[in-house]
Amino acid sequence: MKINKLISIIVILTLTVSCAKEEVKESIIKEKSLDAQMFEAYKEGKESLEGGDVLFAAKKFNEAEKLFPQSEWAPRSALMAAYSYYAQDYYGDATAELKRFVKIYPYHKNLDYAYYLMAIVYYEQIVDEKKDTESIINAKKSFQNVIEKFPNSDYSIDAKFKLDLIEDLLASKEMYIGRYYFDRKKWISAINRFRTVVDKYETTIYTEEALHRLVEVHYTLGLKEEAKKYAKLLGYNYQSSQWYENSYVIFNKNYKKRKKIKIKKENKKTIFKKLKSLFD
Repeated sequence: MKINKLISIIVILTLTVSCAKEEVKESIIKEKSLDAQMFEAYKEGKESLEGGDVLFAAKKFNEAEKLFPQSEWAPRSALMAAYSYYAQDYYGDATAELKRFVKIYPYHKNLDYAYYLMAIVYYEQIVDEKKDTESIINAKKSFQNVIEKFPNSDYSIDAKFKLDLIEDLLASKEMYIGRYYFDRKKWISAINRFRTVVDKYETTIYTEEALHRLVEVHYTLGLKEEAKKYAKLLGYNYQSSQWYENSYVIFNKNYKKRKKIKIKKENKKTIFKKLKSLFD
């Protein structure tokens, strides 16, 4: 009897150990299978993106992220999904993906890229500076975020360049409205718009014209001393400009304007590539 009991115990222990090994083996197989599925989904997403099927690409990248959320490939997949939407101008979807990325992966090494891409998404939605105020403001705030949060990144350099362009757009809008009021003899409203350009957007290309318009308005209203003040400011900063010459003519009717010399302007510096190659 004792021998039978001993044999039974040995058999039970053997079966238990065997089952445990099978469970461990099965668990490892499943883990490897999950890992393989994740890479397969990422690969399909990348191939679809390169083939132009951005919606399917985004779907596969999202799938890869969900399959293995603890993997370092999860945030990469999330960014690639955002880029997929951006690539074909699905701006709303791209923005949603990027906001989700920033929230879920606030310490990721490519966080600067996420903020930069979000700014680009807003920037590329600007069609008309006279109407697209929301897109302009969102782009401006987003580029400022890039500069403030990542001052030493490559994206900060391009963000500063884009901010200069946005400032020009905002100044352009003020000038457009100011001219509209000027043509309709709404002098005070015109003055306020031109003053905004001089005070708020003094580094833009529209400052010279704004100063000249202030000379015009005040001279028209009979406020010659005020007009002279703006003319002197214009002359001090832009004496060789066409706008200064136009203001000079207001006070000197017999002055003959110089003939315009056409100068071929160089193109502004090439904007950096929209996006860098990230996750091969």
